[in-house]
Amino acid sequence: MNRKKFLAAASVIAIASLRGSSVLYASNSLKKIPIIDTHQHLADLVRFGKGWTSPPVPGNYDMNAYMQATRNVNMVKAVYMEVAVPAARRHEEALYAIEMCKDKSNPTVGAVICADLKSPEFESYISQFKGSPYIKGIRHGFRSIADMEDPLLIKNIEVLGKLNMSLDFTISPAWLPSVANLIRKCPGTKFLVNHCGNADPRAFFDSSISAGKANHDAGQWIADMKTVATNNNVVCKISGIISITSGYPKTAETLAPAINHCLDIFGPDRVMFASDWPWCLKSSELEEWVSILKEIVKNRPYREQKKMFHDNAIKFYTI
Repeated sequence: MNRKKFLAAASVIAIASLRGSSVLYASNSLKKIPIIDTHQHLADLVRFGKGWTSPPVPGNYDMNAYMQATRNVNMVKAVYMEVAVPAARRHEEALYAIEMCKDKSNPTVGAVICADLKSPEFESYISQFKGSPYIKGIRHGFRSIADMEDPLLIKNIEVLGKLNMSLDFTISPAWLPSVANLIRKCPGTKFLVNHCGNADPRAFFDSSISAGKANHDAGQWIADMKTVATNNNVVCKISGIISITSGYPKTAETLAPAINHCLDIFGPDRVMFASDWPWCLKSSELEEWVSILKEIVKNRPYREQKKMFHDNAIKFYTI
């Protein structure tokens, strides 16, 4: 073999080797992708007693239990999510969350607490946390369309924006158009639609699959989520969907349609992973939920996967 042919052959081998290394590196990176849990519920019954919201399965769901549940997951950070304690104990819960965030032995670095958006005292209450590096916002469950049209509620949501805090929210799929209007009225506040807009996976099943009637129409939900997403100040949490309904296997195949719609509608920069632990235990372990989601997104670019599992949470919650 002359020198020219030798160099050409060597170049081919080198390129093939580099390509192989690149594929291997990407594969290993996917396995080790850092994860931020943006929806960590802790139901510490020992500390808060009967007043604490009951978890879906028996047991005490404190930080030790969470650390055990995430031991095989590369969970680098977490955001505590309020658990609907009685109104009289909301301040105690906020201090509890701050206490956890200060403790460097656990992954929790931020907290979303509970406060009454329909209270005249809301601004004075939430302002005590102004400038806190740990309190990132509040969560609210909308109970009616009228709730979203309340002038005081809208005013208080605007207060959140002025304090650089966000609003996590849960909502019935039927009310998505109304919440889209609310978000539009408060451009200075960041919103997070929880649990894939409460999508019911059954709405996307083939007619041959018998799993009971879905809670909404697939086409209407898609259209309404697109309307919500037209607002640039809202992101979507990929969560909750694994436990919203029962009667069918929770797999990548059954959950992928609804999840992929969320990913495509909001785009790679406005979606983020959330465990919803321990509520996810109604259907699966936290580790299983992570595995299912990784399977669903495995063909998307690594950069987009990392944004969903990690980067977007850092940016949105400033953690």
